[in-house]
Amino acid sequence: MKIIIIEDEKPAARLLQRKLEKIGLHVMTMLHSVEESILWFQENEHPDLIFLDIQLSDGLSFEIFEAITINSAVIFTTAYDEYALRAFKLNSIDYLLKPIDEDDLQIAVEKYKARSQSISNVSLDFELIKKMLINPIDRTFKKRFTIKMGQQIKMISIDEIECFFSENKGTYLHTFDNRNYLIDNTLEQLETELNPEMFFRVSRKFIVGMKGIKEIQLHSNSRLKIIPTTYNEDEVIVARERVNEFKDWLG
Repeated sequence: MKIIIIEDEKPAARLLQRKLEKIGLHVMTMLHSVEESILWFQENEHPDLIFLDIQLSDGLSFEIFEAITINSAVIFTTAYDEYALRAFKLNSIDYLLKPIDEDDLQIAVEKYKARSQSISNVSLDFELIKKMLINPIDRTFKKRFTIKMGQQIKMISIDEIECFFSENKGTYLHTFDNRNYLIDNTLEQLETELNPEMFFRVSRKFIVGMKGIKEIQLHSNSRLKIIPTTYNEDEVIVARERVNEFKDWLG
């Protein structure tokens, strides 16, 4: 497998190289700027896999793909917040948040290997990704949900929603008047559609609204328990790996 690293900071590139070597992968070369990368791709055989930082010393790495046609698979290595990177999932792109965890790195590489045949000629939608990352303020978030109830259609405003949850392979929204409604969206889709200032995914099962939190309690294993305003069908627990981000979201 031919691998290159495009990373703004040389120490970070060397650290990633060492982590890749620990799992038996050799890095062909390391590049650190848009200009350097374009020149390298013009003169060398393209790799199978690129570990790509978004912000380089002389611009965004997307400029490389605007100048050169590259069919290599991409795993992003970035410090951008996880919410913005939901766009990558929709484009079948893997990503690793800095600082890169070795277990996450191993999983990403294995995922690439499993999918290498199907993604070898993927055309990545960098314009969509760039818009998601650079202009998050310009994004339009979901303002209402349309619910079919027999022969009627009910409109539910986002301000009426306390939380979202998954149950028995279905996704539901729960309103402040203590009612549940089945919706077509998955929680993964909702993460890209909801305003991140209003809603936060605390676990695999729950997305909570800021206005729907009545109380927060300490829970076992360094987790937190949320007491919603009306929802009481199941415990709403903040996953341990999401606690710090949840606290930051609360402000």
